[in-house]
Amino acid sequence: MILPINQTPKDDPKVLKDQLILMKFVAVYCHDKHAGALGSRRLDMKILDTKELNDNAPCLCPDCQKLLAHALVKRAVCPMQPKPACKHCPKHCYHPRYRQEIREVMKYSGRKLVLRGRLDYLLHLLF
Repeated sequence: MILPINQTPKDDPKVLKDQLILMKFVAVYCHDKHAGALGSRRLDMKILDTKELNDNAPCLCPDCQKLLAHALVKRAVCPMQPKPACKHCPKHCYHPRYRQEIREVMKYSGRKLVLRGRLDYLLHLLF
């Protein structure tokens, strides 16, 4: 079932959880791959009016900030209900460049977090 964007539940706890996981994955990737990048600063989360996202916003390089902003907005307005994993979705909404970047981020960060003992992310990595 596909819902129009204006009917997508933006305050859904699953959406918020997915967005927080995205933030964690991008933060791990940026910290490891772009350590010391000039211009690292907290992501301005005015694009999404969610206090929990704003409170957990990581410091990222400008490229990772753009990627995370794109991913958070796409997840917030996903028209698919129930939401499949993006890699299994019949309609890809990410811009092709960002899609390739987020795949690389998920692959790298998922492995890294599982090796650090975050076994709960193993399900997210696999499915």
